[in-house]
Amino acid sequence: MAKVLEGPGMGLMKKWGITVPHYVVVTSVDELTKLGQVNEWLKKSKLVVKAHEALGSRFKLGLVKIDLDLKGAETATKEMIGRQVGSITVSQVIVSEMIPHKEEYYCAVKSTRAGTDILVANCGGIEVESNWDRVKRLAVEVGQQPSGDAIEKLAKDAGFTGSTLKKMADFAGKMFTCFDSEDAQYLEVNPVVLREQDSELIALDAVTLLDGDAKFRHPDWNFAFAAEFGRAYSKHEMEVMAVDSKIKGSVKFIEIPGGDTAMLPAGGGASVYYSDAVVARGGKLANYAEYSGDPPDWAVEVLTDKVCSLPGIKNIIVGGAIANFTDVKKTFGGIINGFRKAKSEGKLKGVKIWVRRGGPREKEGLDAMRALKDEGFDINVFDRNTPLTDIVDKALQGK
Repeated sequence: MAKVLEGPGMGLMKKWGITVPHYVVVTSVDELTKLGQVNEWLKKSKLVVKAHEALGSRFKLGLVKIDLDLKGAETATKEMIGRQVGSITVSQVIVSEMIPHKEEYYCAVKSTRAGTDILVANCGGIEVESNWDRVKRLAVEVGQQPSGDAIEKLAKDAGFTGSTLKKMADFAGKMFTCFDSEDAQYLEVNPVVLREQDSELIALDAVTLLDGDAKFRHPDWNFAFAAEFGRAYSKHEMEVMAVDSKIKGSVKFIEIPGGDTAMLPAGGGASVYYSDAVVARGGKLANYAEYSGDPPDWAVEVLTDKVCSLPGIKNIIVGGAIANFTDVKKTFGGIINGFRKAKSEGKLKGVKIWVRRGGPREKEGLDAMRALKDEGFDINVFDRNTPLTDIVDKALQGK
């Protein structure tokens, strides 16, 4: 699941016919000033400025300013850019037109085990949280499309009447289309507002979670995903994500500052198993990583390079169960190339490498790993007969 910030989230909704306010995302006051010279709405509208980061409680943190003119928006931007909030440095803000309105509603679409739920309420904002019984649900089975009549009934059950009923049904239908077309897992607009000047429904906010592994199907996803763990993605993390989006199979990489045991396991299950084993034995993880689905060797080499670049590491765990179809020799070829590159750059000094693996062409792959000893690597290689976590015990005990 990949989180998308508000700006690109509203961009996706606009693409599928949902009306959103005018907005710009900027990284400096100068950028906003220049945009103000060529966008009339920035000059004439009342504006809202919000920190454009993966942060909760932005209003309480003073990272939302409302009812501003352009000069006030420039001042707010200057105050927010560069502000440190926990581990996050505010690097950009979203500036949008303020929409005068009287009514606030709620609409969301979310993935479930059985298919998709469409959620609608005739209250919104903070009010919906304390009135969840007013949120009505339409369940849509996997592979099915909701009928117009079913969505209208949903809006009616939620308490909408007259022309607003039709508008809310249309809004919810477009939300489902956006959700389905963009490989989303969750979309939420809170609040949906009824604009005073023309009674049109406007999405004032956007919470968007996409299937990040579907990025290859969406060449227009020209935005970065937001980190979901309290900080922005690092340069190395984003480089691995870029590789992951282009290949068959998968490579994943997340840095954990302060650890000294680096992970380079095969398979999502093994990656969690080995990570848990390190922590359970009192070790400190330097990262999370995994490769799976028989990725190309060059992709594994990129991943290996990032693992070897982690500061202060003492051990690298190259673990894995017995693969069904991942070519051990081929993927080990990528790891070996990555190790050689790292060593040539002066990395891996004092670092011990621990390998345990089985699967197609495991003998050739393990033999190639063992041969690295002759090149000066401190490497210890074990086959499928060694229990999976033995290499963790040996690494942490310094054997």
